[in-house]
Amino acid sequence: MMNRASFSLIPALILGCVLTAFGQVASTPPALPVKVLAQSPADTQTELQIICLFQSSSGALQGSLLETDQKLHGLLTQLWKPGLFHGELGETVLLWPPAGTLAAKQFLIIGLGDAATFTPQRMYLAGKIAFREANRLGAAHPYFAPTIRDGGIDKFATGEIAEQVVRGLEDAMSTESLLRSGSAAEPLVVVDFTFLAGAKFATDTQHGIDRVLGKSPSP
Repeated sequence: MMNRASFSLIPALILGCVLTAFGQVASTPPALPVKVLAQSPADTQTELQIICLFQSSSGALQGSLLETDQKLHGLLTQLWKPGLFHGELGETVLLWPPAGTLAAKQFLIIGLGDAATFTPQRMYLAGKIAFREANRLGAAHPYFAPTIRDGGIDKFATGEIAEQVVRGLEDAMSTESLLRSGSAAEPLVVVDFTFLAGAKFATDTQHGIDRVLGKSPSP
């Protein structure tokens, strides 16, 4: 018959088995640096530019999305339709911009689904996808533009959007760090993210990021 001392060993034994399976305790990853830059995704010089698109039935391209399409000589318009890239939630497509178009070496588009039913919570998934794809593509310093307002949705504060994106980035990094601690993934490549915002929305965007990263609000 097992005594009380024997029972007290069981949790420790179980924990030992778990740690043995993973090789070591996964250390908490450091906070991911995320900085705000007031620039259009059509103008960035980066190894990976990421944008988001609603479903193609949501309307016409405008703002930085239209600018991006013009620099791509209409390729975005040709691509953004059912049967090609419809913009379903979580759908992705990767472009290698031809010389003389966009300065970004790689250009990733993440679908956001139907614009009419959009809520900021969808950006959590977009953030997770952005981190995992950036890491998979070997991009150490990727740029991210939510392009929500340029997609026709302006009823949500940019800080709300940024907060959800960064929560997704952080959780995806934690997942990758855990897998790495068990030798089940390659080393992390992503070093930081640059979050693009319009000049008049940069402060609110930064506040949303700071809420996630536990920083005092930036001035």
